[in-house]
Amino acid sequence: MLRDLYRTGLRAAGFAVVGVADGVEALRLIEEQVPKVVVLDLLLPRLSGLDVHKELKTSLKTRNIPIVVVTGTDIRSLNLDDFECVLRKPINMDVLIGAVVSCLRRHPVDACLVPPVH
Repeated sequence: MLRDLYRTGLRAAGFAVVGVADGVEALRLIEEQVPKVVVLDLLLPRLSGLDVHKELKTSLKTRNIPIVVVTGTDIRSLNLDDFECVLRKPINMDVLIGAVVSCLRRHPVDACLVPPVH
């Protein structure tokens, strides 16, 4: 799965990473351990990435988390200003790492949590 590849690559780049299998699990985990950056696919089991995004942005606790979208879906209907970065699949690891690093420069932290990406 791409989620495993992304997790491995981000860990190799020095980030603390947690990957989850679906949108429901992502929201649960994010609520327990607020991440500094979220890498999010739009097509997720049980709860779509757009629904995850909506929930994160409506919560006071999570609304300021930068979101990097990595997706193969059509993005023409998205308001790109709602996301820190939108990457179209296929991407290489350097592009993903660059997007996460960019987020962390704007929001300095020690760790990065990366929920669902397929």
